[in-house]
Amino acid sequence: MSNKFMPHTDADIRRMLDKIGVDSIDDLYNDVPREVIYTSDYNIPSAMSEIELRRHFEELGRKNRRLTVFAGGGAYDHYSPSTVAHLLQRSEFYTAYTPYQPEISQGTLQYIFEYQSIISELTGMEATNASMYDGATATAEAMFMMVASAKKRNRVVASATIADRVLDVVATYARFHGVELTVVAEKDGVSDLEAIKAELEKGDVAGVIVPTPNKYGIIEDFTGLADAIHAAKAYFAINADPSALAVLRTPAEWGADVACGDGQTLGMPLNFGGPYLGYISCAKSMLRKMPGRVVGVTRDADGKRAFVLTLQAREQHIRREKATSNICSNQSLMALYATIYVALMGRQGMKELNALACDGAHYLFDRLTATGLFRPAFPGSPFLKEFVVATDLDVDSLNAMLLDNGIMGGINLGEGRVEFAVTEKRTKEEIDRLVDLIETFSK
Repeated sequence: MSNKFMPHTDADIRRMLDKIGVDSIDDLYNDVPREVIYTSDYNIPSAMSEIELRRHFEELGRKNRRLTVFAGGGAYDHYSPSTVAHLLQRSEFYTAYTPYQPEISQGTLQYIFEYQSIISELTGMEATNASMYDGATATAEAMFMMVASAKKRNRVVASATIADRVLDVVATYARFHGVELTVVAEKDGVSDLEAIKAELEKGDVAGVIVPTPNKYGIIEDFTGLADAIHAAKAYFAINADPSALAVLRTPAEWGADVACGDGQTLGMPLNFGGPYLGYISCAKSMLRKMPGRVVGVTRDADGKRAFVLTLQAREQHIRREKATSNICSNQSLMALYATIYVALMGRQGMKELNALACDGAHYLFDRLTATGLFRPAFPGSPFLKEFVVATDLDVDSLNAMLLDNGIMGGINLGEGRVEFAVTEKRTKEEIDRLVDLIETFSK
């Protein structure tokens, strides 16, 4: 064989070339200009033995710096019990994919069902899918759900207090799907509810999307918003941090039709950017507009509990031309991660980690403002684990100094504003060290 890693033998390749009437594989590229074809040697290292390969990756790994993280902005340094990773890497879970055959996929179907149940309990919604790539694409899919459910309306209103990167993804999806997206400017760090209601009065809005907590960490008050949206015959979606929903008012309690967001806060390590998890929950009336699959529980012929794919008729593998979305492949591994994590934490554990994060964040806020170097960016605004302060310090230089000391500082929002986040992992000693370093830097 010319290449031992290719599944085709030389004889196989010869038969294929004879079938299509060409002499060689190179002939398949005759239409490609010679000057753009790469003919030099590839810079690929020689093969390594196992011990050499392990040593190579260990050396690469040592280039990564382990930092004490005080940044948030949608990805948070939460603690994950070692049990989660241990269970996740069991072969029956790690290799599981789409459970097309329920009779041999009961374990996979069960944990997907448990995942749906957990997210539904956190959001208060009636149904949850399994699942989405990340919170940004989940929010874009929520937009499509509202447009599909509204009658002859394709305009969606979103608050500017949704994370910028999420809005960017939503705007891209909207542009290429013919959806008109209106982003309503914030007011004092929160959604401008009066401006949103003014948009609703135009009579062409399919849905409204707002966040909790918002991109500044502020817990917004949506009193009366659901009534105004539904009176305008539109739909209401909330982008919510699922971990925070263990202690905050749920999207269902706010009167939302759809809940969406990123499940990274359910114990998933920052991991240099992923993989993360997107979730969507909705009211039962919107179930058939929801992308992905829904697992249900029933009884088999012998009366035993059994799990099945209850809703998949609009998925791409069955009715591709009518599929709600092609996003569904994330249903297994990260959904299982969230399921194990929340099951281990339990209701009390979820409340306790939020209490620790809240206490730490307010302690850091108080310490920073007490230095006189920082002042509240949004005075009096309630926050849970993330907040924004204003400063006259050079934030980029400050963060560079903190990085030299093994700390990932707050996010520079520009115009003298910096956003800090504190999770249950941050200790009082770490917070005090951060403030001490900042005070030293300012002198």
